[in-house]
Amino acid sequence: MHPLPFKQAVLCLLIGSQLLGCSVGGATSVATDAGSWAPPTAAAVEPTATRPNFRAPSANHCARPIRSRDIAGSNGQAGRKESDGWPAAAGALAKSGERAADASREAAYDSASSRTRADVGATAGLASPAAAAPPVMAHKNMAASESEYKKPAPQASRLAAVAQQPANVGPVTAGVVDDNANFGDYLAFRSRTQVTHRPRDVTERYLLQVRDPAGRSVPDAEVRVQSPNGSAMWARTDAGGQVWVSPNAFDASHASTYQVSVRKPSRQGTATATGFLQRGQKSAIEVTLDAAPAQRAQLDLVFLIDATGSMGDEIDKLKATVRTIANEVARLPAKPDLCFGLVAYRDKGDAYLVRSHDLTNDLSAFQGVLNQLSANGGGDYPEAMNEALHDTVHSLSWRGNGTTRMVFLIADAPPHLDYTGPQYDDDMAAALGKGIKIFSVGASGLDKQGEYIQRQMAQYTAGKFVFLTYDRADNPASGPGRETVHDVQNYGVDTLDRLIVRLVREDLAKLSKG
Repeated sequence: MHPLPFKQAVLCLLIGSQLLGCSVGGATSVATDAGSWAPPTAAAVEPTATRPNFRAPSANHCARPIRSRDIAGSNGQAGRKESDGWPAAAGALAKSGERAADASREAAYDSASSRTRADVGATAGLASPAAAAPPVMAHKNMAASESEYKKPAPQASRLAAVAQQPANVGPVTAGVVDDNANFGDYLAFRSRTQVTHRPRDVTERYLLQVRDPAGRSVPDAEVRVQSPNGSAMWARTDAGGQVWVSPNAFDASHASTYQVSVRKPSRQGTATATGFLQRGQKSAIEVTLDAAPAQRAQLDLVFLIDATGSMGDEIDKLKATVRTIANEVARLPAKPDLCFGLVAYRDKGDAYLVRSHDLTNDLSAFQGVLNQLSANGGGDYPEAMNEALHDTVHSLSWRGNGTTRMVFLIADAPPHLDYTGPQYDDDMAAALGKGIKIFSVGASGLDKQGEYIQRQMAQYTAGKFVFLTYDRADNPASGPGRETVHDVQNYGVDTLDRLIVRLVREDLAKLSKG
């Protein structure tokens, strides 16, 4: 049994299902074979004008040794020998001689061009964010050349304004806001914050709720929302069986009605269901899907970290607390099967652009590569966040059906919007399609543009915006406290490691709710 053709379904919705003898709105759920709705990498049943820019998460496990790879910066070595995109030697980031050469280059570079966060005017004169860029998937394993990029000389006035960081890393405190729960406040923030960014219109949004026949939430169900002209978006339901749908973010035609298709493996094969979104409706889109119940919770947890020179405190704190985070998560009521991944990034003038470590359940090995991470390089204000987010979303071995997927992006600078290549708005859309929530963590020195972009990514993927707090808001050297320079209200404060555990706990708790 296939879903109704789009035009007939819309007619049913507008005239009334009883007159035409068809089922709409609440959706029907049928068990079919997997071929009834082609996978995201192939053509869908109905013609679509757009295609997913991602492959669905499909790894079966993460019981593997650390697999690491570099995308070289212009000061880095040529790409090392790789097997299937990853080095054959587990954890072998570089030979000792290469490490020494990298360290020597970075030390020499830092002495000539120290990093600063005092000047936030680096975004002036950027090319229009709407300018066309090459296709997203064409930029894997890029290696920038010196001719493409040249670090600017530091300005004495900028260097003098840099706040001195304490040498001994103590507690790191942070607050959090949920821009989806406080959506009106978020739209007001967007309206009053005029910065260069990649625009995605989320001002109109609708909640999709997927439940099984017993009324229980269906997590990690694949979703496609399609307009009559073929424009489409893809998503996966979160642990509570929900997705926020923003039609203006993918459909320029502003259609009045959208077909919502949902599928997930069931006892008999693949369960599929169809519902409809009527623009302007006040209630949630309710879809019933006879899917297989969730087994043991699976959690893929990735840290995506700016590893340039100003990030030492944040990196050192993560090194010191990651085992505590893992132990606390393991003791949560959901008792998740936990995998860790790490992606670090710098910029085109550094020894590496992106350094990634694939998902693994070997915590000791993960701690080992995290301990090797150091803060170094940088030069100008923006960094290679676009390239790192792209690698995180597309290249890691995210597990498939039934997994909760979370990224904690820890950064104190916005991405380079003047680079060609991957762009964060395309990859936040791909993250939603793969069911990856981004929890953006704004570190000290993050400017208005960085805050705007980090909150964009968190809100769009149903994550939250986390921000470091201090005793005096404008002075990170003042130590931990409750104050922040960010445009947020009504937030609580905790240490960063406890806050990470809390956010994981809140998400996984949705798995047990009806």
